[in-house]
Amino acid sequence: MTPAVRHQPVLPDRVIALLAPALAEPGAVLVDATVGLGGHAEFALKRFPKLRLVGLDRDSDAIELSRERLAGFGERITLVHAVYDELPEVLTALGLPCVQGILFDLGVSSMQLDEINRGFSYANNAPLDMRMDASTGITAADVLNTYDEKQLVRVLRTYGEEKFAGRIAAKIVAGRVDAPFTNSTRLVDLIREAIPAAARRTGGNPAKRTFQALRIEVNGELEALRAALPAALDALCLRGRIVVMSYQSLEDRMVKQALAHGANPDVPRGLPVIPDALLPWLRLLTRGAETADETELASNPRSASVRIRAAERVAA
Repeated sequence: MTPAVRHQPVLPDRVIALLAPALAEPGAVLVDATVGLGGHAEFALKRFPKLRLVGLDRDSDAIELSRERLAGFGERITLVHAVYDELPEVLTALGLPCVQGILFDLGVSSMQLDEINRGFSYANNAPLDMRMDASTGITAADVLNTYDEKQLVRVLRTYGEEKFAGRIAAKIVAGRVDAPFTNSTRLVDLIREAIPAAARRTGGNPAKRTFQALRIEVNGELEALRAALPAALDALCLRGRIVVMSYQSLEDRMVKQALAHGANPDVPRGLPVIPDALLPWLRLLTRGAETADETELASNPRSASVRIRAAERVAA
């Protein structure tokens, strides 16, 4: 299938509407920091015929597939194999002191979920890889087979918010004595055994939280996002806009805090005059986090957990 057929972006109309006032500026540049298969990028480029796109992705396969999808836009696109925390270096190399729009569509991509051999999905038996950049770094199997019990508990509890992290970690450590973990089915079966029967009856597949935790650990997602958010906000031109799409609470909390830091002055309540240096330099564009409506959910089930936050830079 072509990239356009394979990938339906989440809430593209709303995302582009939030960015639109900035992207309509003459000479506007949009950074899609997680370009994936190019769905949101294509919407933006079609809507704004003079827009330039800089697309980043850590997955080299995604870069090539988005290049195929966006080929018709010619020199208006620049695609870079990079993690989003490398944004400052990318913009410096391209001679861009600031940009009008930045989009983050966080988490695992549709392509990565659909390609069984990448190991992201707990619904199919596959090698325990989970690397977004398959050319480098540790795999999920490496984590399972080399981390001690305390480290495994930390990963599962911190990144998966897993209540039964201790039970699962103990079973992993015991199980790898017989044979190392190599495939997802064995891990899923172990998680089911570790979690009490009553807890398995609700909340969907009990492996979901463990797989999320392993993926975040393998790819250093939260560390990269922690560095990327302030860098992205610094890279916005005056009246530039940022939109961030999160799919789990840890990411969304981090985004909320980063935007609130720029939108709320850090001054005592009741201060009659706020010094210019402490005035808000961001304006929030969403009230809380926006979610998908019933129409979007019906057409694109992967929008179920999305949380959208957006802001505009209103001061240098």
